Amino acid sequence: MKKYFVYVAILAIVVALFYKKVYTPKHTFTTIFSTKGDMLVNVNGVGNVGSKDLYKIGSIYGGKVLDFSVEEGDFIHKGDLIANIDSVDLGDKVVELEATIKKLRNDIKSLNLDKESAMTQYRYQDEILKKNKKLYNQHAISELDFKKFQTNKDVAKLQVESLSSKIDSLYSQITQIDASLKGLKERLARYTINSPVDGYITKKLISNYAIINPNQTLIEIVNPKDVWVETHIDTRISGNVKVGDRASIKLRSSYIKYKGVVSNIKPINNSVTNEREIDVSFDNLPIPFYLEEQAIVDIDIKKLKDIIKVPIKVVTIYKEKEGVWIVDDSDIIHFKPIKVLAYSKDSVATRDISTKDRLVVPNPKKKSLSDGMKINYD
Repeated sequence: MKKYFVYVAILAIVVALFYKKVYTPKHTFTTIFSTKGDMLVNVNGVGNVGSKDLYKIGSIYGGKVLDFSVEEGDFIHKGDLIANIDSVDLGDKVVELEATIKKLRNDIKSLNLDKESAMTQYRYQDEILKKNKKLYNQHAISELDFKKFQTNKDVAKLQVESLSSKIDSLYSQITQIDASLKGLKERLARYTINSPVDGYITKKLISNYAIINPNQTLIEIVNPKDVWVETHIDTRISGNVKVGDRASIKLRSSYIKYKGVVSNIKPINNSVTNEREIDVSFDNLPIPFYLEEQAIVDIDIKKLKDIIKVPIKVVTIYKEKEGVWIVDDSDIIHFKPIKVLAYSKDSVATRDISTKDRLVVPNPKKKSLSDGMKINYD
C-alpha cells in the first residue's frame, strides 16, 4: 500500500513538472496590440551604384600618348587637358602653310602698289588721248600720231588688268591654302584630348607614352550629377513607383541613409528575374563614391492616413489565408483573415481588426496554433 502511494506521489510530481516545465511554456504566447495612425508605404530593392552616362574618352587618331598625367580618382573640369597625342609633322605643316599665306599676302601688297602705279599711268594716258583726240579732230595731228596715243592707253589698261589678274590669282591661292590650313588645324586640335565634362576619372586604360590605335579609349569619366543607384524591384510591387518619388539609399560600405529621388524607370522588365530597373539619384552624392557598390533602396510611394497598423510578426498563413490570431475573453484563440492594404518595413496596414484586439505572436518553438485552442499569454 505504501508503495502505491509512493508511485502516485512520484506520478503527481512528474505530471506537475511536465505541466510547469513543458505544457505551460508550450501554451504560453506573447501577445501585442495593433496601433492606429498614418503609415508611410514604401517598396524596396537592391541595386548597384551606376551612372546615367559613362564618358569613354579617346582619340580618333592613333599615335604615341604624351602629357598623360591624370590618374584614377582625379576630379577634372570640363576643358582640362587629359593627354596629347604625338601628331608627328602636322605642326610643321601648319607652320609651313601659315608662312606661305604670309608670303602671298606680302606679294599681294607689292602687286597692289604696282597696280596703283599702273592705274596712275592709265589715267595719265587717258588724259593724253582725250587732248590729242581734239587735236586730231582739228586735223592738227596725223592719224598715225593719234593711234600711238590710243596704243599707249591700251597698253596701260592691259598692265592694270594683268596686275589685277595676278592679285586675284594670289587671293584664290590663299583661299585654297587657308581651307587646307583650317583642316590641318582641326586635325591637329584633335591630337589634344580635353575633358568634355566635369567628373571623376574611374578608369585609366593605358600608360604614358603608349602607342594607341585610332578610336582607342584612354580613360573613363563619370559626372557626379549622373550617378544613381540602378535598383531592381519585383514587378509585383513596383507598379506604384513614379519618377519624383522620394527614397532613401543605404550603401553597403556605410550605415548612413542618404536621401534620394526616383529619376528614371526603365520601360523594359527583366523576364528572367521578373524585376524592373528603377534608377534612384542621390540628393547629395557621398564623395568618394564607388561604381558597382551594392546598395539597398527604400522608395516612399504613398501615405495611408488613420489606418490600423499590425506588426508584421503577428501576420501568418492559416488554411491558405493571410490573417492574425486573436485571443478572446476566455483565452480562446480564433483566426481572423485580414486584407493587407500595404506593407511597411515592420507593419502591415488593414481595416479588418481594431486596436482592442489582442494579437498572438506565433512562435515555431511552441505548440502550433489552431482555431479554438486555449492558450496562456503574458
